[in-house]
Amino acid sequence: MKVLVVKLADIGDLLTTVPALKALRAGLPAAEITLLAPPHSAPILEGSPWVDRIITFEKHRFDSPRALLSPRSWAELGRLAWRLRWEGFDWVVLMHHLVTNWGVLKFALLSLAAAPRRLGLDDGRGWFLTHRLPDPGYGGAHEVECWLRLVGVLGISPADRRIEVPISELDRAWARQALSGLGNRVPVAVAPGTGTYSPARRWPADRFAELATRLADRFGAGVVLVGGPDNEPEAGVFRAHYRGPRVDLVGRTTIRQAAAVLAGCKLFLGNDGGLMHLAAAVGTPVVAVFGPSNHRAWGPWRPDRPELARVVRTWLTLPCQPCLYVGNQLGRRWGCESLACLETIRVEDVLRVVESMNILGRPAAAPPAGP
Repeated sequence: MKVLVVKLADIGDLLTTVPALKALRAGLPAAEITLLAPPHSAPILEGSPWVDRIITFEKHRFDSPRALLSPRSWAELGRLAWRLRWEGFDWVVLMHHLVTNWGVLKFALLSLAAAPRRLGLDDGRGWFLTHRLPDPGYGGAHEVECWLRLVGVLGISPADRRIEVPISELDRAWARQALSGLGNRVPVAVAPGTGTYSPARRWPADRFAELATRLADRFGAGVVLVGGPDNEPEAGVFRAHYRGPRVDLVGRTTIRQAAAVLAGCKLFLGNDGGLMHLAAAVGTPVVAVFGPSNHRAWGPWRPDRPELARVVRTWLTLPCQPCLYVGNQLGRRWGCESLACLETIRVEDVLRVVESMNILGRPAAAPPAGP
């Protein structure tokens, strides 16, 4: 049997499929499992025992119907469709929600070209699916749960619900060398940015800096500043306000090196984003700040140790929160003008959660009071 799993998504979304991929491997041990993923996120699963092959496809060029005005885009789509047809897959397992007409068209074309049996979530638009499961909508279940339930249609029950990523010894050695710059300080990873899809998810970087400064003073922490090249603006603000030792790795790691670095840290602090999911996957305790995005769908996933995966949200009751990915709607990608759901989260709110986890050791003794 040949199975094609389609997840044309960024790193965080791709990681949510790992427990389902593990279940597929365990439930169909003789099957050849191929993953279709974008080239920028696919490396995180290269060499994993859960997929036999990865086919990469740059999906971002096809995020809007305007792509079809380009002959080059048509040619690229045609080559992919021909390859999928030629591969002779028996099943397509589509791990996407069908929330826009354009998305339905894209995934229908890919699925119809690839295999005679097509499994996916259906919110009423899955006319091209031969096997379907009702879509609970964003936040109706965690994204990990959605994909586990989906493969359950094939009679597969998950034995291991954790997200994991393979890390080579070479990447671990690289990370140890990078972290050595902190000396005896407690390494705390800080990611003040997010992916570019929704900058509205970003808690102010100067507050991350104040929080990290307090952790440096009270617990002897040292910051490991992480993020991609697109996060340089937030990293610059953080550098300008943070007072303490740091190792700066923004834009300087591969995905696998970032995973190894996060595995070597005692704590991850960040927003809703791919690095948050990666930190949880490698077993690092996570404190994540959520504003407009849906924590019920994308909160850090640690079914083995849920107390080590914490979400901080505003203390206000806001009927508009979340406004990004709710039900069967994409919602507000750019948030609203006030972003009250983030602006009202104080440094003390996040610090209180960190302290309650008791993972950074005992606070340093306060200096003696002056005369």
